[in-house]
Amino acid sequence: MDRRTLLLSAGALAPAVLAGRVWAAPAASTRLLVVFLRGAYDAANVVVPVSSDFYYQARPTLAIARPGPDPNAALRLDADWGLHPALRDTIWPLYQKGQAAFVPFAGTDDTSRSHFETQDTIELGQPWGGGRNYRSGFMGRLAGQIAGVDPIAFTDQLPLTFQGSRTVPNMQLANVGKPGVDDRESRLIEAMYQGDALAPAVASGFKVRNEVYQSISKEMQAANRNAVSPKGFELAARRIGGLMRDRFNLGFVDVGGWDTHVNQGAASGYLAGRLGELGRGLSGFADEIGPKAWNDTVVVVVSEFGRTFRENGDRGTDHGHGSAYWVLGGGIKGGRVLGEQVKVEQASLFQNRDYPVLTDYRALMGGLFRRVYGFDQARLQAVFPQAQSKDIGLV
Repeated sequence: MDRRTLLLSAGALAPAVLAGRVWAAPAASTRLLVVFLRGAYDAANVVVPVSSDFYYQARPTLAIARPGPDPNAALRLDADWGLHPALRDTIWPLYQKGQAAFVPFAGTDDTSRSHFETQDTIELGQPWGGGRNYRSGFMGRLAGQIAGVDPIAFTDQLPLTFQGSRTVPNMQLANVGKPGVDDRESRLIEAMYQGDALAPAVASGFKVRNEVYQSISKEMQAANRNAVSPKGFELAARRIGGLMRDRFNLGFVDVGGWDTHVNQGAASGYLAGRLGELGRGLSGFADEIGPKAWNDTVVVVVSEFGRTFRENGDRGTDHGHGSAYWVLGGGIKGGRVLGEQVKVEQASLFQNRDYPVLTDYRALMGGLFRRVYGFDQARLQAVFPQAQSKDIGLV
């Protein structure tokens, strides 16, 4: 070996040799899937603060009833929290088996309430408020810290979170879903009422519906960033499960449709429908991946922020701050609502309108990576610069 080759070889090995020992990257023995709910889902109507009288005062038409015999009531998680009844047959059984946990008051320190800025904040995983490197996402950096990792994005384009030096494949999921009554059907219905006394009301109703749909759907579509619909995710989730069972061990998928400014619904309605689809998708993923692989799988469900605690005048909710994250997996210590909590009352709201953020998402993720991958502080800082990890007992 000549001198130049020797120096090049030594330089390549230098980062891996510390104090006379080889510093091997942790192995990817755990599968990780991050599910990003784009559009900011209403956490307070999913992980429901059933012990809070203020919640029922603040949401006269949207509140989910306290746990009880009514099938539309919340499903009890503990003394303070309940789960939306749309998740009765999918996520609640996982919770009862200790395979699902919820972390309320979770989110970022980004207070912009902008879909795009806060989505970028989460995907980049960089300190908020400074300059941003859009070529370095936190999952891209994570992939660089794990030996034997095989990442994939189930998205139509490579997401920001996987930006980095490594090439990561992406796979578009077929999007499914359309308005309940499209323009052609609207015209047919209007034609049926021609000459009838109800004709003006029918025509006016469709006109107003279309105006509202256009104004709301433009923002929702932008917030979705081409993410698959909840229905599309439900149909594709088993395929994702099979791929992650057989080959890939680090995945990302985004699911749109959560920007509920108007007619959100309570135990039934728009949000309930989307939750049902999401729950069936996640349950199908767990079934398809199989019990053995599920025991070595962690699914983290996040959203850019929560929504206003009080309902608005259109029976919906607006852009908020704190959210609630879900963590699923066969090997987690679930069946609990975890993380720092405060009593849900007006005095505890952030800026008198939103849930506060008490568990930073980088701290939560860092605590998971420390446990499932055995990361030390140096590796955690490489993934989440300037962030401190927090072990809240998920694994």
